[in-house]
Amino acid sequence: MGETTRAAGDGDRRLGRRALLVGGAAAAVGSAVLARETLSHLWWRLPGVDKPRVAGAVDYRGARWVAASPANYRRADRPDDYPVDRVVVHVTQGGYASAVKAFQDPSHGAAAHYVVREDGRITQLVRELDVAFHAGNRQYNERSVGIEHEGFVADASSFTDAMYAASARLTAAVCRRYGMPADREHIIGHVEVPGTDHTDPGRFWDWERYIRLARAAPARRGPGGERP
Repeated sequence: MGETTRAAGDGDRRLGRRALLVGGAAAAVGSAVLARETLSHLWWRLPGVDKPRVAGAVDYRGARWVAASPANYRRADRPDDYPVDRVVVHVTQGGYASAVKAFQDPSHGAAAHYVVREDGRITQLVRELDVAFHAGNRQYNERSVGIEHEGFVADASSFTDAMYAASARLTAAVCRRYGMPADREHIIGHVEVPGTDHTDPGRFWDWERYIRLARAAPARRGPGGERP
């Protein structure tokens, strides 16, 4: 998408040759720690090891599941391997259908966890367990849930009442799931991600309204949907 790009280095971590060749006991200990940390985030490469997934299951009750290309995200086991403490708000710079199509394209190199349509319909493309390439910053990808919104940053009419309401409920659920406050420290725009060159959600996005709606959203419970 025009507003969701993958930063260099979003791929799997690998131990550098230099780290393995540094001499001395202290360096050896440091390398062992680095190796342990790296391997802990590469569990999905081990033969026969895979976290259970239910085909078509969603993390948010009422969302529609459409799988993104595996090339546009990295399998993980969040929040066990990467703590989640951010929601990143995006704008597609295009229509809903074009966003979904792009995230299904392995050559696109990016995807968000969710897309919210102008009528409030929510589609999930990447499990929250996994690291979606949406923020243009590897660390922020690992620590955040990315939510795209159909529309254009320069068109205030893109952001409908239905979109605000549905997206705020989704964000509130994500915040509750990972124990973070629904505030502007933890709910940020793509433009606020360090190193990004994007401007979304733009000056027409009503942050005050969005945060108010997220804080007021009631908890939703139900089988086969939103996790507690």
